[in-house]
Amino acid sequence: MVPGVPGAGLEREMTDAPREPEPLTYGSYLRLDRLLTCQEPRTGAHDELLFVVIHQVYELWFKQILHEAALLQRRLEDGNSAGSLHTARRIAKILKTVVGQLDVLETMTPRQFASFRDALGTSSGFQSDQFRRIEAVLGRRAFPASDLRDDPELRETVRRPSLMDSLLRYLAGRGHPVPADILDRDPARPWEPDPRVQNVLVAVYADDSRPEAEVCEALVDVDEGVQEWRYRHVKMVERTIGAKLGTGGSAGADYLRSTLFVPAFPDLWEVRSKIEEEPVDGA
Repeated sequence: MVPGVPGAGLEREMTDAPREPEPLTYGSYLRLDRLLTCQEPRTGAHDELLFVVIHQVYELWFKQILHEAALLQRRLEDGNSAGSLHTARRIAKILKTVVGQLDVLETMTPRQFASFRDALGTSSGFQSDQFRRIEAVLGRRAFPASDLRDDPELRETVRRPSLMDSLLRYLAGRGHPVPADILDRDPARPWEPDPRVQNVLVAVYADDSRPEAEVCEALVDVDEGVQEWRYRHVKMVERTIGAKLGTGGSAGADYLRSTLFVPAFPDLWEVRSKIEEEPVDGA
C-alpha cells in the first residue's frame, strides 16, 4: 500500500502478478499465425499461390532432410546400425514425398505458369541454400565461389565429412579393412571412386543379411531418391517452359539434365558389377 493513495498499492500488486500462460493449442504450437501469412503472391494469377506453397513446402522438407542427415552421420560414426538404417530410410521416404509433390505442380499448364512467371524476376530454385547444403552433405564439393562466399553454412559443410566419409568410418568400426589414408583424407576434397573401397564393399555385400549391407542399401535408396527427384524436376521444367531459359537466367532443363545419373555414392553403384551370384544350395 502507498500511504495517502487509496488502492495504489493493491493496483501495483495486481499489475506485477505473474500472468497465467496462454493454453497451448494446435495453432499456437505450429505458429500458424505466422506460417499462413508467409504466402504472398505477387500477381492475381490463381496458380501463383500453388507455386509458392509447393516451393515453401520443399524448403521445409529440405530442412528436415538436413536435420535427419546430421543424425544419420552421428549414428554412422557411433556404429549404430539400427539407428543408421532407420534414419536413412526416413530420408528416402521424405525424398519420395518431395518427388510426389511434382505431381501436384504438374497440374499447372504452361499458360498458367506464364501468367505469373515474369513476376518471379531473378528468383530461381537454383538459389536454394538448403538444397546446396544437402548436395554438400552428399559429397558435392564444386560450388561457385559466390555460393561459398555468401553462405557461411555451406562453406562449413564442405569442410566436414560427407555421408560417404561417415559410412566408411562406420564400416571400419565394424571391422572392415578400410584403408587408413581414406579414413584420414581431407573431407574438403571431392570424393573420387576408389577400387580399394569397392573391394571392401564387395566383402560387405558377401553377406547381405549383415546390418552393414542393409545400411549400404539404405544409402543407395537415398542416392536413388535424389536422382529420381532430379529426373522428375527435369521433366517438369520441360513440360512447363520447354527449352526457355529458367528464371534468373539459369540454363533451365539443360542444366538439370546435366546432373542426371550422377550418383552421390558412385562406389555403392560400381560395386554392383563386382558382386558374384549367390551359390545355389547343393551346388
